[in-house]
Amino acid sequence: MFVEFNELSDTARVWIYQANRSFTEEEIEQIKNKSEDFITQWTAHGANLKASYEVRYKRFLVIALDQEFNVPSGCSIDASVRFIQLLEKQYNVDLLDKMNVSYRQGDFIAYKPLFDFKKMAKQKAVSQNTIVFNNLVTNKEEYQNYWEVPARDSWHARFMN
Repeated sequence: MFVEFNELSDTARVWIYQANRSFTEEEIEQIKNKSEDFITQWTAHGANLKASYEVRYKRFLVIALDQEFNVPSGCSIDASVRFIQLLEKQYNVDLLDKMNVSYRQGDFIAYKPLFDFKKMAKQKAVSQNTIVFNNLVTNKEEYQNYWEVPARDSWHARFMN
């Protein structure tokens, strides 16, 4: 059951998928349509799941699920992963690789392999003040308040001197 993102409770579970490139405007419209279609049909053992999505900065797909309405099953989680894998194939993009870091360089969203980000931290090319995207947040409240934060306030801090 698709609902508007702002209608979900702060405790709604979120999954953040970062793309290794920016989506075009046309791709974003298609991804929005496909995401809404997927969520409209998403169920757990035949029961509707109350969920939504957002596309942010032409690079992130965020899926949110109100677990207080109905709890997802292993099969429903698998279905969401298959949906993301389908998007990866259709748009020739990586969305499931968690070993990459996205961060701000002014208005630009940069995307680097974790190894390169660590090197940049050693070389002081990024700092504790660099705005990073903490894709490990788990619910809507954390997503809205702690997703886009200075590196010092995220797991990225371990790489800063």
